[in-house]
Amino acid sequence: MPLYEHVFMTRQDVSNQQVETLTKEFSDVITEGGGKITKSEYWGLKGLAYKIKKNRKAHFSLLNIDAPSAAVVEMERRMGIQTDILRFITIKVEEHETEPSAMMRKQDRDERGERGDRGDRGDRGPRGGGGFRGGDREGGSTFRPRPPREGGSFRDGEAPRGPRGPRPPRSDNPGSEG
Repeated sequence: MPLYEHVFMTRQDVSNQQVETLTKEFSDVITEGGGKITKSEYWGLKGLAYKIKKNRKAHFSLLNIDAPSAAVVEMERRMGIQTDILRFITIKVEEHETEPSAMMRKQDRDERGERGDRGDRGDRGPRGGGGFRGGDREGGSTFRPRPPREGGSFRDGEAPRGPRGPRPPRSDNPGSEG
């Protein structure tokens, strides 16, 4: 049978118990269709990059599915009807991961420390900066104005034009002669 990874997002005001109930409901749809759920993970309530249906956060869940495509299609149909589901995606994969997913691995976050490993940046001065935002370099600002152009005006004495300049007459215009 084909293997799938399925991730779905539920509304932020739904409780954890309701998310577990929805996960169980969709797992039952898969088992009724002749498949099985090999792994189920609840990733928690996470912030979204942009609002989806007036929600700034969502509960994320992952299902690893080993089922015929008809069972997956039925599950997706029911998810589309369910008002608590914001989004879902199903991806066909060659094999399932046996270890916890990247969202569940805590060791990556623990190894970096509080603000991550930033040993490659070196000493950045008292305020951390360069560029236009931060530090003083040799007693002055890092901004230097551009020297004036030679000639000092628009195109050697021409008056400034509009954004496009004058337009030539169009030959396909029925009102123009030409």
